Amino acid sequence: MTVALIDYPAGNTQSVIYALNRLGVEPILTDQAELLHSADRVIFPGVGEASTAMQHLRAKGLDKLIPTFKQPFLGICLGMQLLCSHSEEGNIPCLHIIPQQVKQFPLPTEDTAPRLKVPHMGWNTVSLQPNPLWKNLPAEPYFYFVHSYYVEASPYSIASADYILPFTPALQKDNFWAVQFHPEKSAEAGKVVLKNFLEVL
Repeated sequence: MTVALIDYPAGNTQSVIYALNRLGVEPILTDQAELLHSADRVIFPGVGEASTAMQHLRAKGLDKLIPTFKQPFLGICLGMQLLCSHSEEGNIPCLHIIPQQVKQFPLPTEDTAPRLKVPHMGWNTVSLQPNPLWKNLPAEPYFYFVHSYYVEASPYSIASADYILPFTPALQKDNFWAVQFHPEKSAEAGKVVLKNFLEVL
């Protein structure tokens, strides 16, 4: 099996590579169209800022390429947000694969509990809905998050979570899966998610 990671300015690329290595997979890191198209699985990692990332994708022609993929595809964190239609981060149009808006968490006020800060950083429970990505996981596992922007619940949601307000921690449309949390930093639960993605038909 060939697993390709999309090479663009994303700070967690090496962490994803290490996580895949622990599953016995040596991924290729590339922005080359032919290598991405021929891969059995594609992972879209991401830690960074939406408008900068979209500029890079457009410069490389990846904004046109990514929506054409037919193999199983997994977006992580910023990679999930860029699969959506639009992000408030930089007020930028995104890839429009999943027709959802990415919004900024409301900033804390005097009435906000002290622990509810932006960015949302740390472990949070996630309520799972039936999906192959969650095979062998409990109904409400903990995953590790780092984000200031979120996606609301929609028909594409395959899980739910709450921080300041309800938000969607995972999406699926056709062969495109996406998670807001970082499976590569989420201990055993994250390992299971990556393993399931590698095995999904």
